[in-house]
Amino acid sequence: MPVVDQRSAPPAPRRRPAPRLAGHKAPSPRGGAQGLWPYALIAPAVGGMLYLLVYPLVRAVLISFQDFRLRQLIAGDAEFVGLRNYRTLLSDPRFWEVVRRTFLFMAVNVVLIMVIATLVALMVERLGRIGRTVVLCSLVLAWAMPVVAATTVFQWLFHSEFGIVNQSLTSLGFESFDRYPWFADGTAAFAILVTLIVWQSVPFAAITLYSALTTVPLELYESARLDGAGAGRIFRSVTFPMLRPIFLLVISLEVIWTFKAFVQIWVMTRGGPGDATTILPVYAVQTALSGQRYDLGSAASMVTVVLMSGVLVLYFRQMLRQEDETR
Repeated sequence: MPVVDQRSAPPAPRRRPAPRLAGHKAPSPRGGAQGLWPYALIAPAVGGMLYLLVYPLVRAVLISFQDFRLRQLIAGDAEFVGLRNYRTLLSDPRFWEVVRRTFLFMAVNVVLIMVIATLVALMVERLGRIGRTVVLCSLVLAWAMPVVAATTVFQWLFHSEFGIVNQSLTSLGFESFDRYPWFADGTAAFAILVTLIVWQSVPFAAITLYSALTTVPLELYESARLDGAGAGRIFRSVTFPMLRPIFLLVISLEVIWTFKAFVQIWVMTRGGPGDATTILPVYAVQTALSGQRYDLGSAASMVTVVLMSGVLVLYFRQMLRQEDETR
């Protein structure tokens, strides 16, 4: 029989590793110090947010449960008194009058802002390119004006002696407005502040609603017109249902904006005349500064936050319930 060569095949040659360059390290799997690098990048922003937002809130909550006046502010030996500050605050009739005025101020402002902003957005949608550009630029300029600067302009507009409003009304034959003291009348001062807040808030709401209007398909409008729907019916049946989430967002932001309006009132009237323009944020500052009752001022601030949050929660629940019913 022939002899078969059963010798095994020679082993495959082993690949030699590529030589490393001097000073070059092999890539390590992602983890360890390299995995913490993204967190290190955002750490300053998170730390700043905690220091500027969370710490003052926690500090205000603690002060609202303490006997914290001028002596405690200097010595730092504040004593915890539980809910005593809240009982004192809630038993004050002036506080409840301020709460009522705050909700009235918020409701009037939000309604006027949303109505005017919706009309402006619908108008801008129907303008040509040049008219649309002019209106949008005007809205942006009005929105970009600093709050204190706009408040000062309104103060001069309604100045009793040098204000252009009195001069214009007097020139039109209304002699009773000669040197009329607008800010000495509670109703007039309240109306001026509402006008200022609405003027400052309409640009943002109008631009936001106009941006949302551009996303509504034109085919829906054409179908509604073919069915004989008018402008009001088209808005109720087509435009508003499509823009309901945006309306919800804008109304929520305007509720927050008007509920915490402080700078305009403090610069223009400081809550006067009397308490005619005093709302909860102004009341909190007045309480803290007038009698050095920082504990009651902090308690008023916490009540403001709770009331504003309650309004938003009720509004969100109502809107979500309506959305569920329409599905």
